[in-house]
Amino acid sequence: MMTPSVAQPGAPAIPLAWVFAIAAAWILPGLIGHDPWKPDEAYTFGLIYSMLHGGDWVVPMLAHEPFMEKPPLFYWSAAAVASLLSPPFAVHDAARLTTGLFMAATFGLIAGAARELYGVSRGRIAALMLMGCLGILVRSHQLITDISLMTGFAAGLYGFALGLRRPVAGGFVLGTGVGIGFMSKGLLAPGVFGIIAVLLLMFAAWRTRRYAICLGVAALACAPWLCLWPLALYRQSPELFTEWLIVNNFGRFFGTNEIGPPADTAHYLRILPWYALPALPLAAWALWRTRLQQFTLPPTALPLTAFSVIFTVLSVSADARELYALPLVLPLALLATPATDTLRRGAANLMYWFSVMGGCFLIVVAWFYWSALELSLPPKLHDHLLDLQPGYDTGFRWLPFVFGVLYTAGWFGLLFKLRKNRERPVIAWAATMAMIWGLLAILFVNWIDAGKSYRAMIADMQKALPAQYACISSLNVGEPQRAMLQYFANIITWRVDVRGRQRGDCDFMLVQGVASEENVPLGPWRKIWEGARPGDKLERYRLYALAKKPSR
Repeated sequence: MMTPSVAQPGAPAIPLAWVFAIAAAWILPGLIGHDPWKPDEAYTFGLIYSMLHGGDWVVPMLAHEPFMEKPPLFYWSAAAVASLLSPPFAVHDAARLTTGLFMAATFGLIAGAARELYGVSRGRIAALMLMGCLGILVRSHQLITDISLMTGFAAGLYGFALGLRRPVAGGFVLGTGVGIGFMSKGLLAPGVFGIIAVLLLMFAAWRTRRYAICLGVAALACAPWLCLWPLALYRQSPELFTEWLIVNNFGRFFGTNEIGPPADTAHYLRILPWYALPALPLAAWALWRTRLQQFTLPPTALPLTAFSVIFTVLSVSADARELYALPLVLPLALLATPATDTLRRGAANLMYWFSVMGGCFLIVVAWFYWSALELSLPPKLHDHLLDLQPGYDTGFRWLPFVFGVLYTAGWFGLLFKLRKNRERPVIAWAATMAMIWGLLAILFVNWIDAGKSYRAMIADMQKALPAQYACISSLNVGEPQRAMLQYFANIITWRVDVRGRQRGDCDFMLVQGVASEENVPLGPWRKIWEGARPGDKLERYRLYALAKKPSR
């Protein structure tokens, strides 16, 4: 039952060095060169920054407050990388490099799973298939815990596949993957993989002594991950342990805590057609071409079961975001891997030429907009782009220009070298995604950063503050903003809207609201400053000073 259900492919269509080059070109752009962006990056970095500056490594802290939404594995990892690599990198850039490390591990693990299921040369195709998925392109370059969760899911799938041949090694990888997922976002990964482990017993390949050994080793491997941090948290604070376990795990899933976005009907079903492109249609084709009896064989049974369980669990959860769909693309990439063997010539040519023509069009668009932005050609488009991001400082810069030219030339060079074979459409699609993302991140990251960073706004607010003051209280100021206040200005705000965080001696108050309506705090406060991120017409921040009592 360990024999793949598809024919063993011949020599790989693309050298391994090319796969590494495409992966590097896909991973590296966007990891450095910009501030933490609202919302997810900003508060995540706030937790990492707290750890780097004497914060608690058991209880994640954000601006001196416990923040118990997620376990701290990603924060630990990013803090360790930042401590090693800053300098020369800025602290937030060094921390974001952790995302690149986790994504590299994810590609390697999904390639390993494909090698076990479909044959040696199929690993690189599965990795390229995953790189080509549209939905992961932006999120996989952000400083967010969902990246390490994705790595844990990839390790779990690899463990199930490897366990058929090497039960001890597979069990260790499976248990480690479950542990990484648990320490990234809580009970989701153990729950999902527990269900998958039970459902796989429906198939003869997993009703064996080897599988029992695999699960036994997995239980031993994941036990430290599941026990050590929760026990340390409970010993330090039973109240915070309850908040993490009940409020932020069960509460989020069942919707009893009113935290996070509410789920709408068929959210993931609606976004998957574009989110998992091209893996979803290729996976559907591969399933259509698979004979009915082969649905019970490992190459189909494992990824199909995994996708069904992940999709069902996410769909019944009380809150939903496209961000949460990242693990869904992993089994789809595996299911789509053998599609290249049976894809009709017309469909393969359509996919290839869509990649080529789409890439050519987007290259022209990217350089046209770069010319407008940096060279004022054409001037009307230049003015429009500056209206969108009024804080951006335009001007020709050699480094982005050179790297942009290299990405453009490298893409054309790869297409010129590609042989005409069954895997060519997947290779071209992945290379096009890497090129598009590279041009976007290299040529326009500073322009985007001008509107998404809080640096300029906080610097402007600081000008309104005296050199000495007691403290600043805050009203309706969110986690991302409080994190950036600490990072950019070493300002800790004391929230009047949260019980136990108030201070009675604060002589300033920062209020977050909207531009169209001012929420004046009760009491003798007078507004001394108002501002927002450059180009932001919705959010508004207002700073109030405590009015002095008149002297008698």
